[in-house]
Amino acid sequence: MSWVTKTLSSTIGRKLIMALTGLFLILFLTGHVAGNLQLFKSDGGEAFNIYAHFMTTNPAVKLLSYLTYISIIGHVIFSIWLGSTNRAARPIGYGVSTPPSTTLSSRNMGILGTFILIFIVIHMQTFWYQMHWGDVPFVTYDGVEYKDLFSIVAFAFQNELMVIGYVIAMAFLGFHLSHGFASAFQTLGLNHAKYSPAIALIGKIYCIVVPILFASMPVYIYFTQS
Repeated sequence: MSWVTKTLSSTIGRKLIMALTGLFLILFLTGHVAGNLQLFKSDGGEAFNIYAHFMTTNPAVKLLSYLTYISIIGHVIFSIWLGSTNRAARPIGYGVSTPPSTTLSSRNMGILGTFILIFIVIHMQTFWYQMHWGDVPFVTYDGVEYKDLFSIVAFAFQNELMVIGYVIAMAFLGFHLSHGFASAFQTLGLNHAKYSPAIALIGKIYCIVVPILFASMPVYIYFTQS
């Protein structure tokens, strides 16, 4: 039996893959939110359109995009696999109360993850699909033609339901990250009395700041582009 088969057939191996894909997606979120800060510039979308063009034409970024897609699919598949394995191991619920050390987010990671997956599908259909295959207008900056993806974003976020749904999804993301961040480091065995408190603090800050930044974007667009 190869090490790949052993990894996939063991609970520890599946948790390891969950941790690695989760951390990779956290890195993706960091880069994604940093790039999308261009939406806050009052330049009619020029900085954002140039940024979007770079992200869709740079070969290295394209490679990272494929790794992101694989990580999302792998993270979802292995989370379902782990969840079903855990339920099969104890088909009858325990007759004890929930341990006080567990948090609301840790007890509902599956539910939170499901909502986030639905959001990702809607998000990609609204923006990613439109960017690649939609009828996107073009704009010209300094003699160079770019797809006006900013107009697609501005149009989408004039819909109140879209804005509200986006904000709610980011709240779910924050709760999901609040458990997943520290859990990933723990799964990888990176616990240390000296560094664990710092990792926990960074995780708490991250799961608040990043979702708030993402949630503020549709709200900002809604009030400034109407």
